[in-house]
Amino acid sequence: MWSFSSLPRIPLAEWIDKSVDWMTMSFGSIFDSISKGLEAFYQKIVEGLGVVEPLILIILFAALAWLISTKGIALFTFIGFSVIDYLGYWDDMLQTLALVLTSVLISVIIGIPVGIWGSQKKLVQRIVTPILDLMQTMPAFVYLIPAIFFFNVGVVPGIVASVIFAMPPTIRMTILGIQQVPKDLIEATEAFGSTTSQRLFKVQLPLATKTILAGINQSIMLALSMVVIASMVGAEGLGEKVYRAVTQVKTGVGVETGLAMVIIAIVLDRITQNIRLKKNRRNA
Repeated sequence: MWSFSSLPRIPLAEWIDKSVDWMTMSFGSIFDSISKGLEAFYQKIVEGLGVVEPLILIILFAALAWLISTKGIALFTFIGFSVIDYLGYWDDMLQTLALVLTSVLISVIIGIPVGIWGSQKKLVQRIVTPILDLMQTMPAFVYLIPAIFFFNVGVVPGIVASVIFAMPPTIRMTILGIQQVPKDLIEATEAFGSTTSQRLFKVQLPLATKTILAGINQSIMLALSMVVIASMVGAEGLGEKVYRAVTQVKTGVGVETGLAMVIIAIVLDRITQNIRLKKNRRNA
């Protein structure tokens, strides 16, 4: 019985392995520099947050939530982070928070300009869209393999994998937000003789802000979901505790660290959502 397996096999895996080896040998110094820079930035965040006493930092987080969100979220932030400190996972929480913040910051710095470019150029959007589909549908574990080759074991491959996995929503929502700006407003700006940059920065981006913030919110949640996977290559934090609890069948520790991650997720999600809601009210 004939099947496609009877055809000569294309050595795709071998080609990919050779490509990775070639990139590692040719651009090893560049990858080392990126690795050192990312690790230094991550460590600065951890050290900066760790300098402040937990209670003071909890109060600051709650005050920030009150300022940009609601009193209810501020109260939940205070109680939730206090519970994390009480359970003894404060340092792990700071490491996890630093990993998420680093990943999201890189995703935003790269994603928003790419999204703006894609919204202005149809060709760019056609090229970017299938790449984003690949980034979102590829199993997250696969990203760890080349990341280890390029950046060795540690927190950096976890950050890189998190960036790849978390960036697509920011790019997609930036493109969508700009393209959803009413056509009559675009025609009006053209009638008044505005340049492309004036139209982009004074009309399109301000009106697309709420959609872009929605994309950043999704990127934060995706980056947080990568914490446990990143722990498999040496990233420290709550993900490492969850991974060890699973491998050592420690149900109690797994539940405690899982609860801590849920608290962080709720706080980050609600804060970013309320920023978006307040933006909507101001626009209204």
